[in-house]
Amino acid sequence: MKLIRSIKCSLKFATQSKLNQLKTILSEYGKVVNFFINYFWGNTPNKLDLTKEIINLPKNTWLSYRLKTVATREAIDMIIATKERWKNEPEKMKIPVHKGNKIYASQLIAKLNLSKKSTEFDAWLHLSCIGKEIIFDLPIKFHKHFNYLNSIGKRLNSYIITDKYVQFCFEINTGKKKEGKNAIGIDTGIKSLASTSTGNQYGKDIEECIKRVKQCKQGSNGQKRARRALKQRIDEVAKEVIKKEHPDLIIVEKLKNLNNKTNAKCLLAKNMRCSIGTWNWKYWLKRIEFACQMNRVSFRTVSPFYTSQTCPSCGHVNRGNRVGEVFHCLSCGCTGNADLIASRNILNRFLMGLYGAHYKPKIVRF
Repeated sequence: MKLIRSIKCSLKFATQSKLNQLKTILSEYGKVVNFFINYFWGNTPNKLDLTKEIINLPKNTWLSYRLKTVATREAIDMIIATKERWKNEPEKMKIPVHKGNKIYASQLIAKLNLSKKSTEFDAWLHLSCIGKEIIFDLPIKFHKHFNYLNSIGKRLNSYIITDKYVQFCFEINTGKKKEGKNAIGIDTGIKSLASTSTGNQYGKDIEECIKRVKQCKQGSNGQKRARRALKQRIDEVAKEVIKKEHPDLIIVEKLKNLNNKTNAKCLLAKNMRCSIGTWNWKYWLKRIEFACQMNRVSFRTVSPFYTSQTCPSCGHVNRGNRVGEVFHCLSCGCTGNADLIASRNILNRFLMGLYGAHYKPKIVRF
């Protein structure tokens, strides 16, 4: 199985003159992309049908032929993406606009040269064939995550360049996915970040991390540090689940619209909605999915409705079955931790579905 992962390296070490020059290039590139978007909007050609005459259509630009080719291709991609997104609601469709804030550069324009003499920087991104005979180098300093991806994967010769950072892509071959029978369900919560259908709970300190973020002043340096610490703890929990559970398949709830402005106000208290927005459930789901991909574990989602209100023994559904963190079935008397019960229901919901027949459920006792 091949994965594509990206990482950003800051341009904060570049001189102001280089950054100003880069902003000028980005602005001109955005204008050319917008020219082609308006030109192709009514009749979008295939990239293979592009000719030299078409690429040289914009006359009032100093960009090179190579960079105009890149701009032409990006314009086509933006048009196709917009029309695909709004194909069911054409009345909402608008012509996309390139903001002139980034360039998709291939090895024809940009080349990463490792630094042999400088001890301050690890590499220089050499930019050429831009136009106006502009040639300059951007200093790049690698960080821990870049070195990690570089050690396990192959760096691709394509870059996304902005005036803030350069984004690199890596191709990682993880091998074939596991084909065992060990499937586990995971319930996501604030008291415990991950409660598994095997009866284990991970990240019980996540609530304290959330409180530290909420106690800090909005936008302060203290809040930024607290958010970084929270994300780091989420990363650790995702790795811990994979390491200790040894799963072949992980099933989670397909959560959406769970923030402070959610429409489900009747189902969640205001403090709960605020907390969910604070600890960023999207980030957690991405990290657990990434951990699954890196360890050849399959990842699936199921509907989250009534997972913590359904009895796994008799199937009785009632809001009164759950009181705080305690689950007590009003029908058969089944009792347990509400989050662990929810994780069992998540697993059972998948096993009873179309794609769950391959996995055999395990008997779990609490």
